[in-house]
Amino acid sequence: MPELPEVETVRRGLEPALRGARFLHVEQRRSDLRFPLPERFVERLTGRRVERLERRAKYILMHLDSEEVLAVHLGMTGRFTVSGGRPGAALGEHVHRAGSDAKHDHLVFTMSRGAIVTYNDARRFGYMTLIGKADLAHNAFFRGLGVEPLERELNADYLARRARAKKTATKSLLTDQRVIAGLGNIYACEALFRAGLDPFKPARRLATRSGRPRPSAERLVAAVKLVLAQAIRAGGSSVRDYKGADGRAGAFQNALLVYGREGKPCLRPSCRGTVRRRTQGGRSTFYCPVCQR
Repeated sequence: MPELPEVETVRRGLEPALRGARFLHVEQRRSDLRFPLPERFVERLTGRRVERLERRAKYILMHLDSEEVLAVHLGMTGRFTVSGGRPGAALGEHVHRAGSDAKHDHLVFTMSRGAIVTYNDARRFGYMTLIGKADLAHNAFFRGLGVEPLERELNADYLARRARAKKTATKSLLTDQRVIAGLGNIYACEALFRAGLDPFKPARRLATRSGRPRPSAERLVAAVKLVLAQAIRAGGSSVRDYKGADGRAGAFQNALLVYGREGKPCLRPSCRGTVRRRTQGGRSTFYCPVCQR
C-alpha cells in the first residue's frame, strides 16, 4: 500500500490537471470500488470546479465548489493517469502489475482544461466518497486520525504525552493512525533506525514519569520529519510497484538504510551489526539489534 510520500506525490501530480478545472464529464463504469460509490456520484461531480487539492493521512482530498470534498484512498492497487491537459502536467501513480489493463479503468474524468483523468484499480481496494466540507473532521474515515507528521503538531511534547505509560512497542505507537496520521511501515522503520531506537521496546521510554519528553523523543520526531521530507523530494519509494507517470520509479528506495536489508551489514558508521527482520503487528520490522537500543 502506498504510504504518505507516495500519496503526496500523487496529489502533487494531479494538481496541475485538476486545480481550477471543472468536471465536464464523469464516466462511471461500475457502481462500487472497495465500497459503493456515493449516490448520484456522476451528477454531484459534473460541472463542479476543483478549488484545491490536499492530503490528509493517506487520503487525497479534492475540495469542490459545491461545498463537498471528493476523498480518495488508493488502497493497494489504485492509480490515476492523466492524458491531454496542459503540457508538462505530471502525475505520480501507484502501479500494480495487473493495473495497467484497461478493463480495470473504473472511472474516467474529463476536465474543462482538456485533461482526461482515469482511475484504474485492479483489485478494487481503493475507494472514493463525497463528504460535506463542514462534516469532514467528523466523518468516520477522518475523525479518529492523529496529527500530520510534517506539521508542527507533531513534536516531542506531543509524542511524549501519547507515549506516557504505554506498554505498546515504540514502532506500534508510530504506526498507530490515531497518533500519527499517514506514517506507515517503511518510514517508521527508517525513522527508528535513524533515531537509534529499538522498535520493540515500550513506547513509554520516550517520556519521563511526569510525561516530559526524553532526548529519544526529540530524536525520533526529527527523524520522522526528515525521512518523510526526503522521501517526498525523491518521489516516494518503489519498493514493490510504485512509479511515476513517466515510468520512472520513485528514488527513495535507494536511500533506505534498513528497510528490506535483512542479513546485510548495518550502514551506521562504526556499527558491526547485521540487519534483522521480525514480524510485528503483521508487518515486517527491519532493524539493527546492535545500534538500535
